Amino acid sequence: MTFILNQHHSIANHMLRELRDRAMQRDPMRFRHNVERLGSILAYEISKSLSYHEEVVETPLGQTSVFVINQQPLLITVLRAGLPFFHGFQYVFDQADSGFIGAWREEGSGDIRINLNYVATPSVEGREVIIIDPMLATGKSFLKSLMALEKYGKPSFIHVAALVAAPEGIRHVEDNIKHPFKIWTCALDEGLNEHAYIVPGLGDAGDLCYGEKL
Repeated sequence: MTFILNQHHSIANHMLRELRDRAMQRDPMRFRHNVERLGSILAYEISKSLSYHEEVVETPLGQTSVFVINQQPLLITVLRAGLPFFHGFQYVFDQADSGFIGAWREEGSGDIRINLNYVATPSVEGREVIIIDPMLATGKSFLKSLMALEKYGKPSFIHVAALVAAPEGIRHVEDNIKHPFKIWTCALDEGLNEHAYIVPGLGDAGDLCYGEKL
């Protein structure tokens, strides 16, 4: 199952338009800010699917009841492009534990190869986990990240959170993931080009946030 944010009319589509606009991409601070804001909006949407319980709250004038979250999810982000998106999730899940994965695509190697050399995370055992990565292109980096988390326990549920996704990446995840899961994305684009980049996409999110890497 996939939730696609831009299928619903909301202010989020204004932020997506700015992210895709080549002229506006010249302002990295604005780009990062829009990524963060979309992270918060998508986190809010995910929050609706979590489990809650009722608690009584004492106010200055009486009592009221409110439904509060049973346990905040574990946030796992893929460095470096995922950091602004992750910060948006932190604004919503402000008591959540966090983990970090260093994974990147090896360019110019023919087949798509994903290098992963850094994992720092709390236990994922029995937790609802949100894996935060701006681009769900081929789906290979997500699955490799999930494999790297297996030695830290078995999550109860996986939420895949992406700014932009390609149908090929969604199919690859659906065909290969072994855990209960749901994909959440701000936009589902047309597909991948011959270089396995999302079209129309928005470019390299990491470079647009922090500058081109060598």
